Amino acid sequence: MPRTQRNDNFIDKSFTVMADLILKLLPATRKEKVAFAYYRDGMSAQADGEYAEALDNYNEALKLEEDDNDRSYILYNIGLIHASNGEHDRALDYYFQSIEINPRMPQTLNNVAVIFHYKGERAQEEGNEEEAEEWFDQAADYWKRAIRNAPNNYIEAQNWMKITGRSQVDVFF
Repeated sequence: MPRTQRNDNFIDKSFTVMADLILKLLPATRKEKVAFAYYRDGMSAQADGEYAEALDNYNEALKLEEDDNDRSYILYNIGLIHASNGEHDRALDYYFQSIEINPRMPQTLNNVAVIFHYKGERAQEEGNEEEAEEWFDQAADYWKRAIRNAPNNYIEAQNWMKITGRSQVDVFF
């Protein structure tokens, strides 16, 4: 049974009904509609913590989806799953693919920065200050890009960059 027929909560059911209506009304090809259905089911499975099912749906959506913007969101969501599972290098691979397609997607840029910052913290804990600083500098570079695209977001990152001297700009907008 497709995930869209198994939703138990009101919000998921409402989203599914709206998405189905949009699919019926949109002037899209059958292939595009099937790709969207896989993506929608992937998002639903991901929200429920069913990561294997979500990945299966996202991979099917990637096979069918031709729109670059939509592909960048699919890749981003795959990266999210790998990051949440602690598979940071795999997550980075998908995030970089997403950025290659859509370099102005702030959430992807932010997530790369978060992973780089995490790697910097691990290096610092291991006593490798030089490596930590390299990771922190890379994190700052990605946060700057994210903030340029979404100036009112990532306030903690903006504060961190200011405190650590990695930003000479007080306000990005």
